Formats: sequence, C-alpha cells, structure tokens
Amino acid sequence: MSVTTTTHLNFRGSAREALDFYRGVFGGRLTAVTYKDTGSVADASEADWLMWGEVVADNGFRVMAYDVPSTLPHDRGENPFFVSVRGDGTDEIRALWAALAEGSTVVRELTAAQWSPLYGMLTDRFGVTWVLDVAAPYHG
Repeated sequence: MSVTTTTHLNFRGSAREALDFYRGVFGGRLTAVTYKDTGSVADASEADWLMWGEVVADNGFRVMAYDVPSTLPHDRGENPFFVSVRGDGTDEIRALWAALAEGSTVVRELTAAQWSPLYGMLTDRFGVTWVLDVAAPYHG
C-alpha cells in the first residue's frame, strides 16, 4: 500500500507560470496538461490554461496546480488549495474516499477520468477539499 499527499494549488490563469517558478526554485520536472490537450475547452480564451500540472523533484519536492475555469467559482482566500491523495490501487482509494465522504459535500463523484482509473473530489466536514485518484502514467 502506498499513498502520498501533495499540495494542490488553485489559480485562475497563472498555474503554468507558478509551476515554472517553483521548478526554478526547487528543480525537478514539470508535467503540464491543458484544457485543450484533453478536449475540455469551455471557453476558448482558457484553452491553454492548465487542467492539471505538477512539478516533481528528486529532492522530494512535489506540488500540483491547475487553473480554475471561469465556469467554476474561485476565491483565492476561500479555495486556494486542495489536498491531493494519490494511491496505487483502486481498493485503497475507494476505502479512503468512503471514510472522508462521511459528512462531506461531494464536488465530483469518484469515477473514472481521462487521466486516471478513479478520480474524485470532496469537501470534508471541516471545509478541506480533497482530491483522490489512482496514479496512472500520462500519455498525452
């Protein structure tokens, strides 16, 4: 069993710039997937915004980020980050989801996504938003 947590930062149009900056500070590799890459463009002006991005460094540094699309609310003081929990297996993630879901508000049901066998988002009873998914390589 292997689970990691990663800070997941939320931006409105500047996620790539932020990840480039953090990569410059901490080193590592940048992975960036745009809304255009996944065919999920709701607003043409946001096509090159990041739907998902990550910097991973050999020194242990890891941070994720995305650009909140204009179709969703975003308040830097209210939802500036998520806690991302990534596991190796679906059983493990389903069990964690079930426990976190008690008294929570589900933002996105735990189901398959284009990039993962399981992906879901919920805000727990303490107001913390959690993103859970199963690790899978990106072949974009």
